[in-house]
Amino acid sequence: MIPNPQKFFEEWPDANAAMKARSPEIGKAMGQFFQAMMKDGALSAKQKELIALGIGVAVRCEPCIYLHVEKSLHAGATPAEIMEAAGVAVMMGGGPASTYAPVVAAALDHFQKQAQA
Repeated sequence: MIPNPQKFFEEWPDANAAMKARSPEIGKAMGQFFQAMMKDGALSAKQKELIALGIGVAVRCEPCIYLHVEKSLHAGATPAEIMEAAGVAVMMGGGPASTYAPVVAAALDHFQKQAQA
């Protein structure tokens, strides 16, 4: 597996739109649930995004990693916080999860390059 966040973000909008066209209920339900759960509450949105990122690493979900690195950055997380969350996920998920920590690093590189452009 070679992480390719640029390709993911180029293809994701069309893939997601195709899913919503076939089953709008999935997109609507997930969108509402996501909005309700990821806003500030007892935990900040940043903390929730870091948790979601960690879960994405632990369950080895590459799209989850890309999307939650982006959302973590937008919520104010630093690259160091993001990598530390990935490290905690690796500690919990072991060897299989460790193979997804480079995906986190590649996503951070992608967004840092975008910010510099």
